[in-house]
Amino acid sequence: MNTTEEYDNCSNISEPYTPTEQRIDSYVVPIVFLLIFIIGVLGNGTLCVIFLRHRTMRNVPNTYILSLSMADLLVIITCVPFTSIIYTTDNWPWGELMCKLSETVKDISIGVSIFTLTALSANRFFAIVDPLKKLHATGGSKKASRVTVGIAISIWIISIICAIPSALGSYLMVVTDKTGCIQVMVCYPFPDYWLNNTYPQVIVLSKFLFLYIAPLLVIGIFYMSMANHLIISTKNVPGELQGTQRQIKARKKVAITVLIFVMVFAVCLLPYHIFMLMFYFYPNFHDIYNIYWHTFRIVGFCLCYINSCANPVALYCVSGAFRKHFNRYLLCIKPKRNRCDTCQGHHATTMSMVSTNKRKQSLCNRKGRPTSINKRQDLLIGHETSITLLGNGNKHACSKM
Repeated sequence: MNTTEEYDNCSNISEPYTPTEQRIDSYVVPIVFLLIFIIGVLGNGTLCVIFLRHRTMRNVPNTYILSLSMADLLVIITCVPFTSIIYTTDNWPWGELMCKLSETVKDISIGVSIFTLTALSANRFFAIVDPLKKLHATGGSKKASRVTVGIAISIWIISIICAIPSALGSYLMVVTDKTGCIQVMVCYPFPDYWLNNTYPQVIVLSKFLFLYIAPLLVIGIFYMSMANHLIISTKNVPGELQGTQRQIKARKKVAITVLIFVMVFAVCLLPYHIFMLMFYFYPNFHDIYNIYWHTFRIVGFCLCYINSCANPVALYCVSGAFRKHFNRYLLCIKPKRNRCDTCQGHHATTMSMVSTNKRKQSLCNRKGRPTSINKRQDLLIGHETSITLLGNGNKHACSKM
C-alpha cells in the first residue's frame, strides 16, 4: 500500500492526496454500514422466523416477502461487512474470491428484489381486478402456494443467471492516477477487454433498463390499473355489502404495502444508477468529478445497501400483524388478548366470516328454505387470504401464541 510519504514526493499532483484517516467518509460510512447490518439482520431475520413459526402468516403475499427478506439477509451477511471498509482503506484487502462473491451476491439481491416486487404487484393486480380469474388459474389455496413457491424459485434462478457475468468478470484492478504516483487496488466488476472494451457501458445500461426502468414501468401499469378499478368498484358497491367493502379496504392496504416496497427500492437504487450512467457515458467525467459528485457517489453507495434493511422497517410501520410479531420477538412485548367472543362476533376475521356464512347456509338448507348467500360473493371471501396476513394485528387475538 502506498504511504503518505510516497505521495508527498510527487510534487506534480494538482490535487494533494488526502489520507484515509483524514477523510470524513472514512468514519461516516462504517457507522452507516454498522446500522445497516444490525437493522438488516434483526429485521430480515425476524421476518423469516415469523413466516416459519406462524402458519397464519403463510400466504401468497408473505411468501414473496419471505423471498425478499432472504435476498436482503444474504447480501447483508456476505457483502456489508466486507464492503463497509471501502472508504476506510485505499486497497481492497479481502482478495479476489471475496471480490467476486460480493459483486455476485449484490447483483443476485437486486434481481430478486425487483423481480419479486413485480410478481407481488401482479399478484395484487389479479387479487383486486379479477379475483375469479386468479382463483381459476391457481385452482385453490394449496395449489396457489405451490405456484407462488415455484415463481419465487424461478426468480432466484433468473437472478443467479443475471449475476453470472459478475461472478466471472470481477477482478482486482490496479488504478493509477494521471501522474503515476498513486496506485490503488480496487474490486472491479467490469473487465475492459470484454466486448471490444465496451462491456462496462453495455452492462451498466442493461442493468439500468432491465433491472430498474422496465420492471418499474410494469409495476406502474399494474398500479394504475388497480387504482382505476378501485375507483370504479367503490362507486358500484352497495352500502349493505359490508363484507365486500371490508375486502376492498383490506386489498387496498396490501397493495399500498407493496407500493411502499417499490418506492423504497426505486429511491434507494436511483442515485446509484445515475452515478454509474454519468461515470461511464459522460465524456471526460473525471474532469468534472468534484466534492459534490464524490458525496453523491457515497450517498448512492450507502442507499444501495440501505434498501436491504428498509423493507422490515416499512412492514413494521404499515402492517399491524407483522408489528405484533416484531414486538413479541424483538421487544418482548406480548400482544393484548381480546375476549374470544370478540374474535367470533362483531369483529370477525375473514375466515370466521366464511364459517359463519357456511353455518347460515347449512341451517337454511336443513330448514328447507332457499339459501340467500351469494355464491360468487362467498367464493371471493373464501379466497381472499391477504387480509389475515397484512391486517391490523387483532385478527388472531384469541389464537394460541
